[in-house]
Amino acid sequence: MSASPIVEIARSARLASVSLQSVTDTQKNEALLKIKQVLSDRREEIFKANEEDKKIAEELVKAGKLSASLYKRLDVCQNDKFDTILSGVSDIAELPDPTKKITLATKLDEGLELYRLTVPVGVLLTIFEARPEVVVNISCLALKSGNAVILKGGKEATHTNAALARVIQDALASLPATNGIPKEAVQIVETREDINALLDLDRYIDLVVPRGSNSLVKYIQNNTRIPVLGHADGICSVYIDKEADIEKAVKIVVDAKTNYTAACNAAETLLVNESLLSNGEFIKVALALLDAGVTLKCEKNIQEVLLKSDAISQEYKQNKIKEAVEEDFYTEFLDLIMAVKSVSDVEAAVVHINEHGSKHTDAIVTENKETADYFMTRVDAAGCYWNASTRFADGFRYGFGAEVGVSTNKTHARGPVGLEGLVIYKYKLLGHGQGAGDYGSGKKQYKHETIEPAQYKL
Repeated sequence: MSASPIVEIARSARLASVSLQSVTDTQKNEALLKIKQVLSDRREEIFKANEEDKKIAEELVKAGKLSASLYKRLDVCQNDKFDTILSGVSDIAELPDPTKKITLATKLDEGLELYRLTVPVGVLLTIFEARPEVVVNISCLALKSGNAVILKGGKEATHTNAALARVIQDALASLPATNGIPKEAVQIVETREDINALLDLDRYIDLVVPRGSNSLVKYIQNNTRIPVLGHADGICSVYIDKEADIEKAVKIVVDAKTNYTAACNAAETLLVNESLLSNGEFIKVALALLDAGVTLKCEKNIQEVLLKSDAISQEYKQNKIKEAVEEDFYTEFLDLIMAVKSVSDVEAAVVHINEHGSKHTDAIVTENKETADYFMTRVDAAGCYWNASTRFADGFRYGFGAEVGVSTNKTHARGPVGLEGLVIYKYKLLGHGQGAGDYGSGKKQYKHETIEPAQYKL
């Protein structure tokens, strides 16, 4: 009985991942630069597919079936954006090979040496929504780290995703036979049924990386035995301390909220030290957010302060200042909306964030080093920032070339995940005929001496 097409995809990805284990960094970089070249050569083909997706998506937005934030993520037709995608491929090629690094070297006995080396995870299954550039980013990160990848994008970008995957496969197929990277190292599937089938194939797939909504991530986590790396919500907070530089606070908060509202690292909650309500400093922050088009969903005491202020226009008071409900502080708005709350001190800010946040990225604005240290030590998040916007939580900005996603896990990888999150390790023991029975009481004893990694030779 022949296997289903989905099983064949998973099986061929597994075989490709085995081939990738022995590929050199030079061969990986050759493949990445070929991908960049073919993507550039076939730009118009990709743009045409993207225009088709955008046309369909526009109708879905009008019908209320697709959010404006998802639509924003769909477009790759701007030449500067596409050039950024291409430069990202070059950036990944220039990064050091994360595999074959020796992280432990121990002499157990003469002629018995133990080494721990970084190795690829194997086969990745990446499920994402809207952003077609993820096809390129993750394919290149996977190849650079020696992994095969199966991609499933959102249906709103079906044509673009398929075009990008086709171009990447064609680029791999055009490599010389000596390169060693098969085109099956990058594959794409299209339907939800395909995903349901793949989530059962833990025999072939080693890691699932979901990038999308809370409901998508939760669905995957609840429907597979395969380890899942990722995050559900991006409920990021900024706390303005009583010792904050208000000019810094204005810049940081506006950037964190408005630089790209649809991103998971955009700030959704603003926590304000209550002393800033009485001295008028908070008004400067609130007015800057209102001028940037942000609707403020405020606790009642903050709403009262803003409504009484002569610095805030009647239009803002009527249309942009709303009373918050508790659910707002658990909400990822992905829009020009921000929940605002006052707290008594940094301890209260930490308590709020640990209760309401999503362990993604949170920031404090203060000139007090000890207060900043308290916040960054005690907030349970993948990223804690002092006097900087939460929007810096990004693999490209961290220097990873790109990112697979942001992980709020506490095993294997955390925060923006680049190449280092796509490798694991294995132990290699080099002996000369020894048996475990040779060691013990009255027999040989282990040396457990640290040795130079450079001694590793087969």
